[in-house]
Amino acid sequence: MGKDYLGEFEELILTMVAALQEDAYGAAISDEIETKFKREVNLSAVHVTLYRLEDKGYIKSRMGGGTKERGGRRKRIFTVTSAGLAMLRAMKETRLELWKMVPQLGLGLKD
Repeated sequence: MGKDYLGEFEELILTMVAALQEDAYGAAISDEIETKFKREVNLSAVHVTLYRLEDKGYIKSRMGGGTKERGGRRKRIFTVTSAGLAMLRAMKETRLELWKMVPQLGLGLKD
């Protein structure tokens, strides 16, 4: 699988980085997924996925300031790049096109 393909978990993480903006760091992303979607995620899996997305050029990271709550340790904050935004738009369009193909009869699905 090349750079132009994202798996479901990669798409979820990329979307969460876009949604959380300045609060997009590993633990916050993990917590948000667990809270909003009732989906348990492994923090290590989140970090591995963040680094993979960074390698693909869809996100970039910088070190934030240290906090007392973290014992002075700094957070790695992630932001979406223009390539990442383009990928999110393309994936959204793909999803919408797929849903248009699903017959509405009997599924109770309406626009």
